[in-house]
Amino acid sequence: MLFPEKNRKEQKVEEILLHNYNSYFRLAYSYVRNEADAGDIVQDGAYKAILHSGSLRNVEYASTWVYRIMLNEIFRFLKKEKQLSYEEQTREEGREDVYSDFDLYKALNGLPGEDKAVIQLKYFEDMKLSEIAEVLGENVNTVKSRLYRGLKKLRLELSEN
Repeated sequence: MLFPEKNRKEQKVEEILLHNYNSYFRLAYSYVRNEADAGDIVQDGAYKAILHSGSLRNVEYASTWVYRIMLNEIFRFLKKEKQLSYEEQTREEGREDVYSDFDLYKALNGLPGEDKAVIQLKYFEDMKLSEIAEVLGENVNTVKSRLYRGLKKLRLELSEN
């Protein structure tokens, strides 16, 4: 046999990556607002997830484990890249962001990273609070606090517009 059979963890991670690719892409895109960069982030995250699938402790938690990897890749990218302001970025691209007309997305992009992640995972990815806590490596009560604080900031921002 030319290629050794994949282990169960690697198969599960690959299955999750294929099934949730669009979710990972939307998540990355919501932070970087650039399709090419979002694609690169997801590709790097997928590579790392497959590469390190052997370190996955429990196959049942593979989905939240992969989300955590994707969030780490997003935050790594944001630290590494000097972010342009929204206006500069759209001017350089020569087109408006698909979501630029929606006040919700503008307000969401103004939130701190942790609050934004909690709201996105809860309302856009339909995750339970316990799953979000696993993804972020936080206590469920911390996730609840971030969700409450993030929604409060979001409401305030939306009411000002």
